[in-house]
Order: sequence, then C-alpha cells, then structure tokens
Amino acid sequence: MRNYFRKRARMQPVYFEGEGLMRSLEYATDITLPDQRVAVCGDWHGNIGWLQTLARVLPVLAPGVTTILQLGDWWMDPAVTDEIFAGTGIDRIYVTLGNHEPWSEVTPLFAANPDAAVRVSEVTWLLPRPARLTIGGRSVLSLGGAASVDRLWRIDGAGWWQQEAITDAQVASAIAGGPADLMLTHESPARTPVKAVREVLRTNPMGFPDETLAESAQSRERVRQVWDAARPELLMHGHMHVAGGGATDDGRRVASFGRDTMQGSLAFLDLRTLRLEVPTVQQMRKAAFPDA
Repeated sequence: MRNYFRKRARMQPVYFEGEGLMRSLEYATDITLPDQRVAVCGDWHGNIGWLQTLARVLPVLAPGVTTILQLGDWWMDPAVTDEIFAGTGIDRIYVTLGNHEPWSEVTPLFAANPDAAVRVSEVTWLLPRPARLTIGGRSVLSLGGAASVDRLWRIDGAGWWQQEAITDAQVASAIAGGPADLMLTHESPARTPVKAVREVLRTNPMGFPDETLAESAQSRERVRQVWDAARPELLMHGHMHVAGGGATDDGRRVASFGRDTMQGSLAFLDLRTLRLEVPTVQQMRKAAFPDA
C-alpha cells in the first residue's frame, strides 16, 4: 500500500531503540471507561513522526475522543508519547501488545502483577494477555502477541523474543473469561473473512520462509479458537499491514488495520453500534496540514 505521508520531510519517522527505560507507574485490574467513541490505531513501530501526525489529526477530526486503542507493534518511547499528546485531549492509550515489542523490558513489568494492566507513562497503559475491559458499557477482550514471520532475520533477545508468542495458557484464560462484544488482537484470526489479509497470506509477497509461515499459521489458529469461543460482534487487529474488513456467515465482523503512515491505520469506533469510521487520506492531510 502506498505511503501517503512520508513525502514531507517533517514527517520522516524516528524510531525508539532505547533499552531499560520502561517503569511501572501503576497497575490496574479493573478497567472501566465511559467512552462512547474511541480512536483505534494499527501498528506504530516506534514511529515518532507518525504519532506527531496523529496528534495533529485527532483534535481536528475527533475533538471529543480521549482514548486510543492501539493494536500492537507499539514499541514507543513512553515519555516522548506523553510529550506528543500533551494538549491534544488524548489522556489514555491502551496497548494490545504485538510481536515486535521490547519484551525484555515489558516482561518484568508483567511478572510483578501478571493479570493487571501496567501504566508506563502519563497516558500509556500496556494490557496483559489476556485482558478484560469495559468501554462504553461494552465487554472487551484483548489478546496480545503474534508470530514474527521475519524471526529468522532477527537476533534472539535483541529484536526478537520468545515472549511474543500466544500461549496455550493465554488461550485457555481468554476462553474461560466468556463472551465479549469486542475483541482486540494484534494477530489475525485463522479463517479470516478479510479478503486483503487472505491475499497477503496466499501470495507471501515478502517471501517469508516455510518455517515461520507455519508458526504464523499456528498463531492465527490460537486467535481463532478464542474468537470462536468469545464470539465478539467485532474483532480488530493489526500485524498484517493491510487495511480491510469482512464478515463471517454468522455476521461476526473483522477489521484489519494498516500500519503507521498507511491509509486505514486510524479509525474511530462508536461503542454504541460497534461501527468504524475510517478517515480518508484527504481528511487526514487537511487536518494535519491545514495551511498546505
């Protein structure tokens, strides 16, 4: 998919590569939010430039929205995130962790309180795996993690960590929690109804090896098990770097989000209807650069 925002020099991304910078500021086991409308974002990949764009866009397109649900491959500098969103009205970011995360920093935070969300900055919360939330009266299930199809191109413990994988125990715990109205994942479910995702899986455009493709298939199957058990009306995920939607024969909807800088990486979710509003490229450019 075309990159619509990197044409401007001021939009070039800066990637966070720090280690040992994350601290637990607060833990919470009960997350109940009154929001009737939230922003939802696909992969951020530590892209500070993209966050600066969102900080420009959100107050214009959704001035009443105060919460972001981020769908993994987050890997942001928490302090910089606070600086970027200061004064925008965004006061909560809940992260469903992905595969490309600083697991060497994240894992110790959850080890201290494994079933609780951990706040790592003024606005940023990392969700446990699995997590249960209530937003706008809706029951929400978050199941983070995914398989890295590029694992063999990375170094174990320095760019890739085994903790990314969705485990059988996490699947069992998510299923034991019962049904949910809304499901947040990084990984796509197997048997997805999203045509764009099925096409990526069919064609393997990056030429990933059979070994990691098999791991990816197993990871998607674990998400499917939870999806079929919880039966949410809507599941939203990142990871595949394509935007699209689809519905199963029984009416369950799946929305795949694009990655940072791509169209379809931002949407607004109405919790009353569980319908998504996806801003166009033109709307985002006008909001970000009104004088251009």
